[in-house]
Amino acid sequence: MADVTVRGAGIFGLSVAWACLEKGARVRVIDPNGVGGGASGGIVGALAPHVPENWNEKKEFQFQSLIAAEAFWENVGNWAKLETSYARTGRVQPLADERAVALARARAISAKELWRGQAEWQVVGREALSGPLPESETGLYVFDTLTARMFPRQACKALAAAIVARGGEVLLEGDDQGSVVWASGVHDLERLSAHFDKDVGNAVKGQGALLRFDMRDGPQIFANTVHMVPHWNGTVAIGSTSERVFEHASDTDAQLDLVLEKACAALPVLREAEVLERWAGLRPRAKSRAPMLGRHPLFEGAYIANGGFKIGFGMGVEVGRVMASLILEEIDTIPAEFTPEASL
Repeated sequence: MADVTVRGAGIFGLSVAWACLEKGARVRVIDPNGVGGGASGGIVGALAPHVPENWNEKKEFQFQSLIAAEAFWENVGNWAKLETSYARTGRVQPLADERAVALARARAISAKELWRGQAEWQVVGREALSGPLPESETGLYVFDTLTARMFPRQACKALAAAIVARGGEVLLEGDDQGSVVWASGVHDLERLSAHFDKDVGNAVKGQGALLRFDMRDGPQIFANTVHMVPHWNGTVAIGSTSERVFEHASDTDAQLDLVLEKACAALPVLREAEVLERWAGLRPRAKSRAPMLGRHPLFEGAYIANGGFKIGFGMGVEVGRVMASLILEEIDTIPAEFTPEASL
């Protein structure tokens, strides 16, 4: 018998399961769509921090998760005996004008306090960077050392393998045993919205593309409103759209073509790169725009981990930690903004 059943094998569900395992619980994960069968099976994987200013609980939560991620994924990889795809390679952003430079320099100062010497936000010239770069009208760039990258579906595959290696179960079907955690993304948000007859959260479609171009040791690039994320396997992911209105969840279209054109305009070396995959999927966005964590509003004794819209992989480590503490020890350290009540 399991102590904890997690419904959903995306990044939130797998992270919660792993954190419970680390506390000695017996765990099973159940998802009829398989590991990374939803939004967590995407291709972009930009683990980018909030800007270091106007600090709040949400930014601190994400910061703690990003700082803990390196050791977390190293441990997962050791158990799984698989590549996790994680690397803290930083991020480059070109600065378009003097106003942007002044703002970036101010953030560099605030980062020293807010990031507490564990990461840096720097304003640098091109000579301080390597690899293909977008043009900068000022000749200056922001380079932060907190941003990381991962290939989402590979990370989920490794985390699931680590759970099994450590004695947990990852199943397509099965019965609920012990405490139940719903980490089923869009499905659960739609169920909550229907029950309460109001918008508790919704699906946001995202489209991205995977190109064959080897920048694996370089930082990710954010330019022209597009993320360009180099992966460990010699590919670069480009993304992504955010679509509240759409007809087909898994279809790609001209909106992705525009994202690709923006990426190539910013980084012309990508123009000749082969497009290996065009991806589209639905991401769960809670009404509060923050993760939805805590006791489930519908099922007594059950829990919810949802709403990882755009920030799920960046926050997954800390989500697992606080949820395991709540489930197994009844210690609640979840920020008020993250509770289901914030969206209800």
